[in-house]
Amino acid sequence: MEIKSEWGRLNRVIMHRPGTEITYAMLAPKPFLFERPFNYSIAKREHENLQQVLEENGVHVDILEDLIVNEAERNSSFRRKLEEKILSLVNFYGTSESMENARKDMEKNIGYVDSLSLFQALIMEPSIDLKEYVSGIQYPRVYSNLPLANLYFMRDQQAVSSGVLIGNMKMQQRRKETDITSFVFREILGAKIKSIKNGFFEGGDFIPAGDFCLIGKGNRTDEAGAEEAMNSGIFNFDRIVIISNPIYNFMDGHDIMVNMHLDTYFNIPAAGTVITSVELAKSAEATVYVRNSGNTYSEDSKTTLYQFMKDEGYNFIDLGISEQLSYSSNFLTVSDGKIIAIDSSRVIDKLLAENVFDSSTRDRIIKDIQMRKGKMFPDSKEIRESGVDVIKIDLSEITGGYGGAHCMTSAVDRA
Repeated sequence: MEIKSEWGRLNRVIMHRPGTEITYAMLAPKPFLFERPFNYSIAKREHENLQQVLEENGVHVDILEDLIVNEAERNSSFRRKLEEKILSLVNFYGTSESMENARKDMEKNIGYVDSLSLFQALIMEPSIDLKEYVSGIQYPRVYSNLPLANLYFMRDQQAVSSGVLIGNMKMQQRRKETDITSFVFREILGAKIKSIKNGFFEGGDFIPAGDFCLIGKGNRTDEAGAEEAMNSGIFNFDRIVIISNPIYNFMDGHDIMVNMHLDTYFNIPAAGTVITSVELAKSAEATVYVRNSGNTYSEDSKTTLYQFMKDEGYNFIDLGISEQLSYSSNFLTVSDGKIIAIDSSRVIDKLLAENVFDSSTRDRIIKDIQMRKGKMFPDSKEIRESGVDVIKIDLSEITGGYGGAHCMTSAVDRA
C-alpha cells in the first residue's frame, strides 16, 4: 500500500456506492454541500459504470459496504468492534426509564442484527425519540444525526503515500466520515495510519509526483493542516510544495468549487504533463520545502504552481473556465498517459440549465464554450495532440455532489 506518483499504474481503489443517505441531500442540496440535485437512479448507474471501467482496466475495486459487511461476516473480532461502534453511535431520547430500557434492549439484541443493517446504521447514525402515547406503548420518532451524503467522495477523508494519513475535514457535515475510513484502513486493511489532529487536511489537496508532492491549502485544507501533513512522516518526498488554491480574479472568493481542493483545477495525467487552468496555476502562490536529515522539512523558496511545474520540465494542457468548472481536472489517472475523464460538455450543459452560476461567471463560460466551438475536454485539440489516452465516461448526474472520478475514488495502491 504505497503511492509515489499520480501517474503510477493504479492497482486498487475503494469506492462507496451512494445509498439512502443521498435522499436527504436531494431534498436540501446546499446544506449537504452539493452543487445541485440530481437523479439518484441515473447517478447510481454512473457510479456502477465507473467501477466497471476501472475493473476493465485492471484496477481492483473495493466497495466500502462490501469491505465492512464481508469482514464482519468472516471475522468475529471485527464484528464485535463494529457492534461496539454502533452502540456508541445510536442515541435514545425519552424518560430516563425508557432510554435505559431501550439501550439495554439494543445491547441484548445487536448480536442478531445482520451486518448490512449495522453498516447502514453506521452511515445514517440514527437517534430514536421514545414517547409513550398509550400506557406501555411508545411511539418512536427516528432522526438521523447527519446522514453521510458526501461519503461517496472517497478521496477526501485521507491521503495514501507511505502509509495512510487520515484527514481532519473542515466542514462539519463531513467530519464523521474519517471515523469510518480510519476504521476500515486500520481494522481491515491493516495500514500504517496517522491522523491530522490540529489543522484541517483533506485528500483532494494531495497530489504525489515522484520526488516531490503537492499539497493545496485554502477552502478546506488550512495552513496548519498542510504543515502537519508535511511533517507527518507519511509523505516520503525530497520536496513538498504547499500551494495556496486560487480563484479567478473576477470572483469575490465565495465560489467554493473553484478552489475547494487542488484537484478541482490541477491534475497529472502522465509523467511530465499537467492538466490545469493555467490562469489559476499562475496565480497560485507556492512555497517549496526541502527535506532535512531528520526527516523534517524547511522552507527553501517561493514561487507559483505554474512556475514550479514549468521549472520541473512539465508540459501544460490548459483548461478554459468552462472546462475547469465542469470538473475536467478531476479525472483519474489509471496509468502513465491514460485517464478516466468525464464528458465535460454534458456537465456544463446541466450546470447552465440549472442556473448554478452568477451572471458574470455564466457570461464568461458561454464565451469560452463559443470560442472552443463545442470541442471541450476531453475532446479538445490539446488533448488529442498530447498523446494522453482518454476513457470518456458520463458522470453528469453524480457530479452534482461536487466532484468527478478523482474525488469518487480512494487510491490505495499504485505501482
